[in-house]
Amino acid sequence: MNRVIASLGREEVSFSHLAELIEKDTVLGGNILKLVNSALYNRRAEVSSIRYAVSLLGVNKLRNAVMGMSVARMWTTMKSPPGWCARQFNMHSVAVAVLGDLIAQHVPAVFEEGAFAAGLLHDLGRLLIASSLPDEYTEIMRRYDEGGGTLYQCERSVIDTDHAEVSVMALVAWNLPRQIRAAVRYHHSPQDDPTPLTEGRTVRLSALLAAADEYVDHLGISVTPKNMATDAPTPGRYLALVGDAAGQANDVFEQEYEAIKAFF
Repeated sequence: MNRVIASLGREEVSFSHLAELIEKDTVLGGNILKLVNSALYNRRAEVSSIRYAVSLLGVNKLRNAVMGMSVARMWTTMKSPPGWCARQFNMHSVAVAVLGDLIAQHVPAVFEEGAFAAGLLHDLGRLLIASSLPDEYTEIMRRYDEGGGTLYQCERSVIDTDHAEVSVMALVAWNLPRQIRAAVRYHHSPQDDPTPLTEGRTVRLSALLAAADEYVDHLGISVTPKNMATDAPTPGRYLALVGDAAGQANDVFEQEYEAIKAFF
C-alpha cells in the first residue's frame, strides 16, 4: 500500500503499474473490486479485472480509496480505552474526507488535492490520545461531559496540548505535505491559518476542512454526540466560508459515503 500511495503521488503513472502493485495485495485488490462493483458505479456487468477496475476509478479516486483502506487497516491494530467507539470515529473521519473532497470540486481551494487526506486524518490526534494516554483521555472526556468547556479546552487542561497538534505531530513524522498539516492544525480555527492564498485560490484548505467537519457533525456523524451541541454552537459559521459548495457536494455525498464506509 505504501508503494501504491507513493506511485499515485507522481505526475505520470501508468494504470498497468498501479494494477500490478494492487494485485500483489489480496485484501486491497479485493476491496478495489468490491468498490468498483458497488451501487455507486452502477455497473451492468461485474468487474473482475484489477486492471479494468483501476482504469474505471481513475487516479484520484484510486488514491483516495487506497489511502482510506490503508489507514483503516492501521487503525484496527490500535487499542483504545473503555468508552471509545472506533466505528463512530471511523465513520466521522471517512465522511469528512469524502465531503471535503467533493467540496474541493466546487471551490478554488489551496492544495485541493489534499482534501481527502486532510479529512481522513484531521482527528487522528483524538485516537492517539485515547490509545496512548487512556487515563488522561478518560479525564478529558469526564470534564467534557460535565461541561468543562470545548473538547480543545478540556484536552489542554489535562495534557497541555490538543488533538489537532497531536495529529500534526503524526503527519510530520509521516512526511505529509505542509498544506495538509496546516489544514489539520487549523481545522477548528481556520481564521488563524497563516497559509498564503495563491492566485486563483480563494479558500484555504483548513476552511474547507472546517466546513466539511461542521456539516458532517450536523448530519449526526460525530465522534461524540456532544460535539454538535458544544463545539459547534453556531451552525453555518464555517459553511459560509465555502458558499454553496457544501450543498452542491451533498448531492453525491451520500452515495460516495455509503460506498466507501463499508471498508471502515
